[in-house]
Amino acid sequence: MRSATAMPRKPEARQKLLAAFEHLVLTEGERAATLDAVAAQAGVSKGGLLYHFPHRQALVDAALARCEELAAEDLSRLTASPRGAAREFLATSVYEDSPLDRSLGVAFRLVQAREPGARETCARVERHWYHAVLEDVGDPVVATAVQAMGDGLYQQASMGLLPESSAEKRQILERLLESLERLAP
Repeated sequence: MRSATAMPRKPEARQKLLAAFEHLVLTEGERAATLDAVAAQAGVSKGGLLYHFPHRQALVDAALARCEELAAEDLSRLTASPRGAAREFLATSVYEDSPLDRSLGVAFRLVQAREPGARETCARVERHWYHAVLEDVGDPVVATAVQAMGDGLYQQASMGLLPESSAEKRQILERLLESLERLAP
C-alpha cells in the first residue's frame, strides 16, 4: 500500500514543474526561472526535474506547447459561440488570471526574452484567432480592428488599467460591441 507522502505520479510531477516554471516567469521574470529555481518551487529534486525536462529549453518548449493547447481550446469555444467569433473574442478579452491568461503571459515574456520558438507560438495563436474572426465578419479590416480592440482591452485589464467596477467594465465592453456592430453589420 502506498503512503500518503509518496512521490507524485509522473504526469502530476510534470504538471507541477510546468506550473512552477510558469509561476516563476510571471512573478520573478524569465531569468529567475532556472532549473534549480523551478525544481525548488515545485518541491521536486533537480534529478526529478531533469527526468521530465532534460534542459531548460525543454521546459520552455513545454510551456509554449501548453499555451498553444489552451489557445486551441479557446479557439474552439470562439468558433462555436452562437454570437459569433468576433463578438465572443471581444466579450472574453478581459484578463481574468485563467490558465490561458497565465500561459499567454508566460509566452509574451518568453518573446521579450527572445526564447527560441516563443515569437512563432504567439504569432500562430494570434493568426488562428484572426482567421476565426475574419471568417465571422468577412472583412480583413474589420477583423484587424476587432483583434486590436480585444488585444488592447486584454492588455489594459492585465495591467490593472481598466476601472475596478465590473459595471464600468461591462459598459466599456458593451460600447466596443456596439462599435463592432457599426463596423460589421
